[in-house]
Amino acid sequence: MLTATKSGKINISEEKDTKFVAEKFSKLIKQGDFVLLSGNLGVGKTTFIKYLINSFQKASNLKVSEVTSPTFTVVNEYQIKKILIKHYDLFRIKNKKELNNLGIQENLKDQITLVEWPEIVKKIKTKNSINLIFEYKKNYTQRYLSIISENKKFLNEFK
Repeated sequence: MLTATKSGKINISEEKDTKFVAEKFSKLIKQGDFVLLSGNLGVGKTTFIKYLINSFQKASNLKVSEVTSPTFTVVNEYQIKKILIKHYDLFRIKNKKELNNLGIQENLKDQITLVEWPEIVKKIKTKNSINLIFEYKKNYTQRYLSIISENKKFLNEFK
């Protein structure tokens, strides 16, 4: 069973661990949740999102789709029965004017919003914000995930 370390960080060095945590996380989030995924390039943010979205698809008896980073399109949308998931990658967004054109703050309560590279939107406050912080340790051979949320259910599920 995967658990958090004493520091509260979850070891996701193995891809199977990333998959396990994403699948567990998919059972906890709901429409209206605003998930911010921070971390260096290649640390596992998009891989986590792939397993998260695929978990929703499997739970709805839908075909698992390829989930890629919307680095160039900026947003990918996934309609999974009644749930709309918007996956943003803000890596190329340089200012708030560009951000305003994306409509990232629209209809938040009606969808699940996943945001990679959220530094430019850190000021968006919703009562359902969840911060996932991905980081490398030990010369990039280990990866860890920290979950920060005011909602205790997320934290308690990974203790």
